[in-house]
Amino acid sequence: MKVNLLLFLAVGALGFSACTNNSKQTSTSNTDSDSVSVSKQIMIPDSNNFKATVDGKQTGLFVLKNKNNFQVAITNYGGRIVSILVPDKSGNLTDVALGYENVAGYQQTGEPYFGALIGRYGNRIGKAQFTLEGKTYKVPANDNGQSLHGGPKGFHAQVWDAKQVNDFTLELSRISVDGEEGYPGNLTVKVTYALTDDNAIKMDYHATTDKTTVVNLTNHAYFNLNGQGNGDINDHVLTINASRFTPVDAGLIPTGVLQDVAGTPFDFTKPTAIGERVDADNEQLKLGKGYDHNFVLTNSSTDLKQAAKITGPKTGITLEVLTTEPGVQFYGGNFLDGKLKDGKGGAVYAHRSGFCLETQHFPDSPNQPSFPSTTLKPGQTYKTTTLYKFSVE
Repeated sequence: MKVNLLLFLAVGALGFSACTNNSKQTSTSNTDSDSVSVSKQIMIPDSNNFKATVDGKQTGLFVLKNKNNFQVAITNYGGRIVSILVPDKSGNLTDVALGYENVAGYQQTGEPYFGALIGRYGNRIGKAQFTLEGKTYKVPANDNGQSLHGGPKGFHAQVWDAKQVNDFTLELSRISVDGEEGYPGNLTVKVTYALTDDNAIKMDYHATTDKTTVVNLTNHAYFNLNGQGNGDINDHVLTINASRFTPVDAGLIPTGVLQDVAGTPFDFTKPTAIGERVDADNEQLKLGKGYDHNFVLTNSSTDLKQAAKITGPKTGITLEVLTTEPGVQFYGGNFLDGKLKDGKGGAVYAHRSGFCLETQHFPDSPNQPSFPSTTLKPGQTYKTTTLYKFSVE
């Protein structure tokens, strides 16, 4: 659908309502869909659908926009990115984030972490346990005997305290108490989402603890740069700035080896379509049912650097991922099956209909001494930054 600039501004003005510093107050409802001829697929979902009470806390929808009217909607239920509205190469407004139109959608059994803040530990921990300072900690085994994304009541399933600082900045915070999902220490966490003037979502992660613990925070947004609900992502052209990756065993736990990508289907050092080799006769692809692997960034510094770049050829929308982290998990949506409740605009999220680029420390690092450490001690500060930057090619 063609959306001209005036209509884009009208939708932005009607769909945006700043929230006060009280996290129990949320943005007001966006425009009545009957009054503006725009499909649900390219609108911010109705914020009234995000007004709910979960575990005694109020949820809501917070809409951010920058001076270009680049718009992102986030709910404090799980800190989830609900929608990302960007113009395509023809100027048509496109929502590139998979998600749901209400809180209930994100609470479905088997919901695959759409748009969520992940913690305390993003990705997998082998055998759902680790040892710190001589003590073994057991965490939930919620993924074939492994622990995945902090457990079933991890950060993705918590209501965060929210403070909308201005039109383009949202602060989310919470205290993860000692023993939550088996993790030691009271962890004080703040995550800031901010839109930059060049159409990036900047995510700053900050945490401190009163007891030695492990921390690995990330965001689990699923993208389809051709527009959410518009087919699979196999035609997307991807570059990952990584010359090595971490092969996995049958439980998708890293073996500890850092393997060269050269000569394998994991070589994305040059722009390559995701689907070009995804079904190759390769043992690692068979184990992950496609791409579901951690890539070791060639630039291992803690400076902000480009991790990946990917383009949806139908729209020309390009996503650049920049991060201070040492790795990125590329997941090609292999376990999406279209069985959950309809997504935004009635979209069905079928096999490989979205991809993730989760910036991170490596999976199972607490059990892999050779991997970059994820241990956080009292007096230290966990601090990382990631940007999702959008443009058109």
